[in-house]
Amino acid sequence: MTDAQEGFRGWVAARKGAWSRLRFTSLRLRLVVVFGLVALTAAVSASGIAYWLNREAVLTRTQDAVLRDFQQEMQNRAGSLPEYPTQDELQYTARQMANSSQRFSVLLVGEDANGKAVYGNSGGLSGLSLREVPLSLRTAVNREQDLTAANSSPYHLYWQRIVDDGTPYLVAGTRVIGGGPTGYMLKSLEPEAKDLNSLAWSLGIATGLALIGAALLAQAAATTVLKPVHRLGVAARRLGEGRLDTRLRVSGTDELADLSRTFNSTAEALEKRVADMAARDEASRRFVADMSHELRTPLTAITTITEVLEEELDAETGSVDPMIEPAVRLVVSETRRLNDLVENLMEVTRFDAGTARLVLDDVDIADQITSCIDARAWLDAVELDAERGIHARIDPRRLDVILANLIGNALKHGGSPVRVSVRATGGSGGTEETGDAGERGEAGPGVTAGDDGATTGGELVISVRDHGPGIPEDVLPHVFDRFYKASASRPRSEGSGLGLSIALENAHIHGGRITAANSPEGGAVFTLRLPRDTYEPAPQAEKDGAGPKGDAS
Repeated sequence: MTDAQEGFRGWVAARKGAWSRLRFTSLRLRLVVVFGLVALTAAVSASGIAYWLNREAVLTRTQDAVLRDFQQEMQNRAGSLPEYPTQDELQYTARQMANSSQRFSVLLVGEDANGKAVYGNSGGLSGLSLREVPLSLRTAVNREQDLTAANSSPYHLYWQRIVDDGTPYLVAGTRVIGGGPTGYMLKSLEPEAKDLNSLAWSLGIATGLALIGAALLAQAAATTVLKPVHRLGVAARRLGEGRLDTRLRVSGTDELADLSRTFNSTAEALEKRVADMAARDEASRRFVADMSHELRTPLTAITTITEVLEEELDAETGSVDPMIEPAVRLVVSETRRLNDLVENLMEVTRFDAGTARLVLDDVDIADQITSCIDARAWLDAVELDAERGIHARIDPRRLDVILANLIGNALKHGGSPVRVSVRATGGSGGTEETGDAGERGEAGPGVTAGDDGATTGGELVISVRDHGPGIPEDVLPHVFDRFYKASASRPRSEGSGLGLSIALENAHIHGGRITAANSPEGGAVFTLRLPRDTYEPAPQAEKDGAGPKGDAS
């Protein structure tokens, strides 16, 4: 792999790490978002209320001042005009009214002696015209009201806010009480609008600053809260990795401190419990090992005697009383069984203690299987389907133990003939196969080829299939358990119940595995998978069987 590819992969990993820290499932991000939403909601609400209150206050104050000034000008100046004013008089009065402190445009509408409408505005030809006054306002101004106890004047002042070319205006109108011209006023509210826009921008900036401040506070709060949580997560991972002496530093009296104390007490109890269990397990292994070694000496003498007795029985010299011959044969078989049990217990003890080692050699698999079958006189009951020339670097003795247990188990509990087929998968994923699918044991769970991948030199697959009734589904998960016997569905076994367990341990020690399944054509199928290249013997891994193991015997 080139440096550029390594750099690209590192950059991708860094981006993924950054994204994982920012994903919405992150508690830190959620805290920041929640704080931000709360701050945003509060700031927007406060800014909106403040803007609305200030807007109403500014507009109302300006509007009241303008209307009050306009009404006063109408009473003082327009009210002093004659009943039938001329255009010049209206023009002059309108200009005087417009020069008031509020500076608005004025339009006066009167009638001459002939009943013709006369107009005068403060701006000459470019001033306020009657077309710029909304019709609804003109109608309301000229409508005469009924006089009542609550209404002492037939005409009133009316106003309205309009927008022209984006500029807000205040337009108002009224008639002179007691007779006289009608006056209209137009006041630009642009200065007030600019002030309100400035206020809106100020409130927006304040909202943004509040949001940023809330995010910073949320970050600080999240750091304060999440730092102990992060330390707790790290400690939990260390505890899960087997470092039972992991403890947390406790400070404070809050809930997180209580959680840390609980973690420490739990870790302490777990460490004590594991230490006790390890001590008991070590004592148990030591007891089994010592017992096995102590049994070997008397068993050697007993085995020698039973061999002599067996030879006498086979010689048929008559030296053995026919009445005790069945007992002698029972002693011979049980002694042999006891000897096998002791050997199996010693083998299991080596696996549990982690002292097993591999003695590797280059082996022709077909020759190895043939030797195993021939040594146990199984040639007539076993069919071998294996090509010559398939080699693997394995421990021959341990492969012989695996094959003897698998084939022997098939002969005892299955039906003849037992078929053993061999195939090898290449390191690049290609396969060289022999036998049909049923013989390869590809029908059951965990028996398909190619899963988990092969080692550099490929994978060796050996399947052992019998023609018996198969394995019940409730028994399948337990066939490799120690001392497990499916007595309810199979005949009584004379074995120790350790054979398949030892076979599985020997497969694990090579970095391989064994799976059990039922063939769709009938019978049970045990499939052994081993790497074809096992290089350096390594110390036995933990009991999960994940790594290569070895044997000292």
